[in-house]
Amino acid sequence: MSRSGAAAEKADSRQRPQMKVNEYKENQNIAYVSLRPVQTTVLIKTAKVYLAPFSLSNYQLDQLMCPKSLLEKNSNNEVACKKTKIKKTCRRIIPPKKKTTSKSESMLQNSASAVHTESNKLQSKRTADAMNLSVDVESSQDGDSDEDITPGLDDFSGLSPYERKRLKNISENADFFASLQLSESAARLREIIEKRQPPKSKRKKPKRENGVGCRRSMRLLKVDPSGVSLPATPTPPTLVADETPLLPPGPLEMTSENQEDNERFKGFLHTWAGMNKPSSKNTEKGLSSIKSYRANLNGMVISEDTVYKVTTGPIFSMALHPSETRTLVAVGAKFGQVGLCDLTQQPKEDGVYVFHPHSQPVSCLYFSPANPAHILSLSYDGTLRCGDFSRAIFEEVYRNERSSFSSFDFLSEDASTLIVGHWDGNMSLVDRRTPGTSYEKLTSSSMGKIRTVHVHPVHKQYFITAGLRDTHIYDARQLKSRRSQPLISLTEHTKSIASAYFSPLTGNRVVTTCADCNLSATLFNLTSFKKYIVFLTRHNTFTGRWLTRFQAMWDPKQEDCVIVGSMAHPRRVEIFHETGKRVHSFGGECLVSVCSINAMHPTRYILAGGNSSGKIHVFMNEKSC
Repeated sequence: MSRSGAAAEKADSRQRPQMKVNEYKENQNIAYVSLRPVQTTVLIKTAKVYLAPFSLSNYQLDQLMCPKSLLEKNSNNEVACKKTKIKKTCRRIIPPKKKTTSKSESMLQNSASAVHTESNKLQSKRTADAMNLSVDVESSQDGDSDEDITPGLDDFSGLSPYERKRLKNISENADFFASLQLSESAARLREIIEKRQPPKSKRKKPKRENGVGCRRSMRLLKVDPSGVSLPATPTPPTLVADETPLLPPGPLEMTSENQEDNERFKGFLHTWAGMNKPSSKNTEKGLSSIKSYRANLNGMVISEDTVYKVTTGPIFSMALHPSETRTLVAVGAKFGQVGLCDLTQQPKEDGVYVFHPHSQPVSCLYFSPANPAHILSLSYDGTLRCGDFSRAIFEEVYRNERSSFSSFDFLSEDASTLIVGHWDGNMSLVDRRTPGTSYEKLTSSSMGKIRTVHVHPVHKQYFITAGLRDTHIYDARQLKSRRSQPLISLTEHTKSIASAYFSPLTGNRVVTTCADCNLSATLFNLTSFKKYIVFLTRHNTFTGRWLTRFQAMWDPKQEDCVIVGSMAHPRRVEIFHETGKRVHSFGGECLVSVCSINAMHPTRYILAGGNSSGKIHVFMNEKSC
């Protein structure tokens, strides 16, 4: 028995010195590793097992317990050896400062694995012997040496020492929690919380004095300060969507919206029907000098008698009748109106007549070059009509409900064929001599949008279009059904172009108006297809949302001068030479608004400008007034 105890003690002593402390792993690829010294203290719990041989034939059941002398002897030996074991186990471990090679490290790992294998064999052998022996376990924690009272085999028969210790801890923990009386404390705290909960506060109603409650707004009570009840507010009218239905197809009767006197209206129609002969004066004479031209412009003035209110909406287009005897002005408005004004009629209110041949803005307006008694108007609603004053009707020339029109011009001197531009970039060739209101050819251009169309004054087969960023010149004889390519492209501007027009006499110049605040005049040759920029001058063309966009126009009498509106103060209409120099500025006390659309008489010194409120301002020679 003493030999077995000594053998177990010797096995424990072999395992302890070879236990690894602060074990680390190094990279096998690194040859030398520098280790810093670490000072640590290791406390090791030890457990001693005493083995006593016995034989079932020599002992009876009540003698299975270990004798007291053996227990006392073992306990005395343990107390005597405890101090020496603590000294051995509690030691300082200071790693060496020398560099450790991979070879030495592998030797240490091999020795550690051999010790671990040997200890496993001893442990398995001890476990097998303990099945036939009585066991007494004694543990020490943190230097304390409390003994556990080992119960008899009747209480824990067939249980290992670990299970006995576990059952003992469970019973002790149960007794400890029962002594705390947590359930009773929780019940008492719950009763205290319920008692301390404040009652719900209820809002006290104000006391009524003389049957009158709290003060309320008289506006909410719909009562005036004197106490009289107000009348019920009328219900607001229901808003109806702004719809502009198309007018019925076919000819429309020419009826005035602002004049009701039939006799006066008949006289008006007779006056306009008499203007059916074009001017016999040759307009293709040579250019006058700038000095004489400026002198004639200085003689043009404006007065209150030459300011007329024609339409209710903004003016989008304007045309001057080429008559030499009477001053007749036609305007197209935003809401589909066409207004005619006779400046020689007195009083001036009797000389204004307004018609409604369209349902959307009238963006282009021309008098027929073959018969000035006819006026052609084009609208966004996809209709092109001709007003015949001799028959007092608006005849429908072209209709396309699937598209919206932007501009048109005449391809022939007799005004029989027309070129029509669409907002979606398409172009239509229309022949008035064929029956019906359809087109002869519909072609798509290389532009995404067309704003204006203008035909060359000499070579009628060429026409120019203004689009989003560039200006194209096409040949009407080479138009294709898809993606017609232009002859010349003008790309001097960087923003949206509002208009592009040929010069009125030779057509060698093109003036463009753009949103980049630049006016451009380009000189080009149609035979060689070469272009030269004549001038590019700065001019404020930013009109904003509520004003009609500027459109620079050539003076029909002086093709090297351009007429355009201005945003400057005081309000004015300016004329520029092709070199970019300002020739003249029209202004006066009667001009207090921006004239976005302007037109000059082809033979006389008469200028008419239209604003965004439906008024026209006419500058003319004092003798003509």
